[in-house]
Amino acid sequence: MIDEIKSIILTLENIKEDESVPRNVRSRINKTLISLNEEHELQFKVDKVIEDLDEVSNDANLPVYTRIEIMNIIGILGRIQ
Repeated sequence: MIDEIKSIILTLENIKEDESVPRNVRSRINKTLISLNEEHELQFKVDKVIEDLDEVSNDANLPVYTRIEIMNIIGILGRIQ
């Protein structure tokens, strides 16, 4: 499970650095990364991140490949949940 979280963090960091992703989405991804690194119970963090990423995935300007990556992350988090 810890390896999955590390993989999610790495993917989110890559999205955050991707210049083709709209700035507002990168900003929200950064907030999501902060949430993942906070000292909270894992279940609380997972719920919060799923909620945040669900909102991000609905952004009309989000590139399709980034939306797919985000949906994959939500799926992984759903299994952890």
